[in-house]
Amino acid sequence: MEPPSRDFDLDVIRRAPKVLLHDHLDGGLRPGTVLDLAGEVGYRELPTTDPDELAAWFTRGADRKSLELYLEGFRHTVAVMQTREAIERVAAECVEDLASDGVVYAEVRMAPELLTDGGLSLDEAVSAMLAGLRRGAEGRPITVGLIVTAMRQAAKSVEIAELAVRHRDAGVVGFDIAGPEAGYPPTRHLDAFHLIARENFHFTIHAGEGFGLPSIWEALQWCGAERLGHGVRIVDDITVRSDGRVALGRLASYVRDRRVPLEMCPTSNVHTGAAPSIEEHPIDLLRRLRFRVTVNTDNRLMSGITLSSEFATLARTFGIGLDDMEWLTLNAMKSAFGPFDGRLRIINEQIKPGYASLRAQQAAAEIATV
Repeated sequence: MEPPSRDFDLDVIRRAPKVLLHDHLDGGLRPGTVLDLAGEVGYRELPTTDPDELAAWFTRGADRKSLELYLEGFRHTVAVMQTREAIERVAAECVEDLASDGVVYAEVRMAPELLTDGGLSLDEAVSAMLAGLRRGAEGRPITVGLIVTAMRQAAKSVEIAELAVRHRDAGVVGFDIAGPEAGYPPTRHLDAFHLIARENFHFTIHAGEGFGLPSIWEALQWCGAERLGHGVRIVDDITVRSDGRVALGRLASYVRDRRVPLEMCPTSNVHTGAAPSIEEHPIDLLRRLRFRVTVNTDNRLMSGITLSSEFATLARTFGIGLDDMEWLTLNAMKSAFGPFDGRLRIINEQIKPGYASLRAQQAAAEIATV
């Protein structure tokens, strides 16, 4: 593989138009905002009042090689998101941060059932998130939709699916289930997925992160998922022989043949133990095999990352360059739940011109140094 251009640094990556399909609202708060909101509601369980120390504390807590342990930090962020004003602020700041990182299209997800402890209804929680997303996007070159998530360990998925459909014309673009995979297979929520399908709506399923191939198989073949949240363990159905030849099992072949999008989140996958290290993460193998790979953040606060830093990590580890980054970005845009004409507009007016401009700048800089 060719090494990346010496100009393919973090600044270039930030300026490149990017697409984000898998980002949890409650996993991406600004540390200062967590502290502000905790002060407003009298929440006293945070370990520090220093924003830098708090950010480091969240990341240490997330990086324990277990999805269940990774999820523990969310009790603190959710605790300070129980009012309409707090939810709107978090959502608006999320979009501001993504736009400043060069993201031109994002689907942000959140489980509204986690936001009702302060007295909000499910509909009020969704309305607050949508209002914040709209406010954050105003005047910025970014398009944002909300994925409404149900918690797989709870029993509200049909109610949450109905909620997602109810708000589809206001900015909800799809439905999801999240939470611990082991012991909570996606088939427990078949009624919710069937409801979404009957409504001609979209859904993705967290699968192949904390559990293996059976979770992916159920998500696709029983539930009909359009995308896989993470899907890391599809690599368990791929054999790389000693001579370098690769053999795909039937499920892996199906995923590749059908162009099933994989919402991969490399750093988070290492933190949860879904992948042993960045170097051993299957994203590069899957990219080279031309699976429909996309690059995502999962939880920017918990993992201490941005989408730009994820691409920088891939460049440093696997040598990807601008052409690879554009391919991955187009994969994501093609796989988005937004309407076709909107996806095409973003591809033709933002993504392709953006990468063409960056390549021209790189070429000019290389000529200037000769």
